[in-house]
Amino acid sequence: METTDRLSINQRTVKNWSIPQLVDQCAAQKIRFVGLWRDKIAQTGLPETLKLLHHSGIRVSSVCRGGFFTAVTPTEREANFEENCRGIEEAATVGAPVLVLVCGGVVNRDLDRSREMVMEGIERLLPVAEKAGVKLGIEPLHPMFTADRSVIVSLSHANSIIERFDSNYLGLVIDVYHVWWDPGVFMEIARASSHILGFHVNDWIVPLPDILNGRGLMGDGVVQIKRLRESVTEAGYRGPIEVEIFNDRLWQFPGADLLRLIKERFLSSV
Repeated sequence: METTDRLSINQRTVKNWSIPQLVDQCAAQKIRFVGLWRDKIAQTGLPETLKLLHHSGIRVSSVCRGGFFTAVTPTEREANFEENCRGIEEAATVGAPVLVLVCGGVVNRDLDRSREMVMEGIERLLPVAEKAGVKLGIEPLHPMFTADRSVIVSLSHANSIIERFDSNYLGLVIDVYHVWWDPGVFMEIARASSHILGFHVNDWIVPLPDILNGRGLMGDGVVQIKRLRESVTEAGYRGPIEVEIFNDRLWQFPGADLLRLIKERFLSSV
């Protein structure tokens, strides 16, 4: 698959669009893949989502998100497990090969115990994923998200977890926003050669306008996106490349204009 054919539009890049709008706009721009979010699937409904995908020929590169294994009480952890099972079922239904895991933040100021909860949650969820034929993709987040979103904050840590479980249904999703700063990033990408399940692109702009919703369009920041993409490709990942940009300003762009701009930047920067 050529690089230009690998473009996937992650739904959060066009946060204000419904799935019908996303599919319609991507079909018009001849974009072959989309990354869906579960809240949007719920709004549209699984049957209608399937119908839209089938008629358009567009494929789903991933479903986001699962995870959030950390919780204060056993009751909350059980509810999280059940929600993750529903996420796996939805991913299987829409034909997504991977459910992206955002693993959960710190509970009770106990980082060690929080990370144990992540391990326990993955261990319990893996048989469900295997039965459904859906892979679980750990997405390590930037350390600034440790408190509230993920206690898994480096490629090294994620690789160690994946190697410990040694399952064909557990792998790594690499987002440049979260890993570009890591001195060991290229070494860890090579280490992950057998289990990369996804690659997300955007940029780190200066100054960063917002921690969560301040990601930049490719080429507007400091990230060596093309070098990272080449490294991931050399490591064996040749699947879809998702453009995932959380950005308040971009969310206000007219639909067709935004997708044309993304395609231009994808060609020049990825």
